[in-house]
Amino acid sequence: MSKVSTAKAAPLARSATLPATQALYVQVAERLRARIMAHTLAPGSWIDEQALTAEYGISRTPLREALKVLAAEGLVTMKLRRGAYVTEVSERDLAEVFHLLALLESDAAAAAATLASDAQLAELQALHQALEDSVADRDAFFRANEQFHMRLLEIADNRWRHQLVTDLRKVMKLNRHHSLFKQGRLDASLKEHRRIMAALKARDGTKVQQLMQQHLTNGRDAAMPA
Repeated sequence: MSKVSTAKAAPLARSATLPATQALYVQVAERLRARIMAHTLAPGSWIDEQALTAEYGISRTPLREALKVLAAEGLVTMKLRRGAYVTEVSERDLAEVFHLLALLESDAAAAAATLASDAQLAELQALHQALEDSVADRDAFFRANEQFHMRLLEIADNRWRHQLVTDLRKVMKLNRHHSLFKQGRLDASLKEHRRIMAALKARDGTKVQQLMQQHLTNGRDAAMPA
């Protein structure tokens, strides 16, 4: 297993750029989460607590509280007498995450088709247009895709569903074989989004639910290692 990088970073002492009410462990969790999502802390790697406390200029207490937060999100796995590791996502994990995303996000899409105001539909159309405009830039496409899906959840207005999907998408990002990286998947995903957007504008909840479920099922199939 690879260890966490010991490259020096700015200490996590209270900064004028951070809210005065923000707990230190929250700041630590944000930094570690960003490193995990960027895969600079790779799936399966051991998290060296001693190195991190020295790097961030903190005690072990806020670090361990931060690790508890990340463990609750599924990004870190705590192993008895062995410490904390960045979670590795198995094929079964990935299949189960996509299965739940398909159920939750298709339900949200159906709700949004009914609940969305004209202005909110225009927002979704603008996010879809960002997908169309960024097809040549995979990273930009990925960001626009994420924004579309999360805005749809906000419009559907169920905070419990929104929280579940947020956590599931964090785990999905640990996968080394992201679905949009597979040959041809980006173009296919864009075509699926066009159909989803058309169904939303038609306020056809049944149709958009079916389309979103198929969209995420296709994403699951593309995300599986060859």
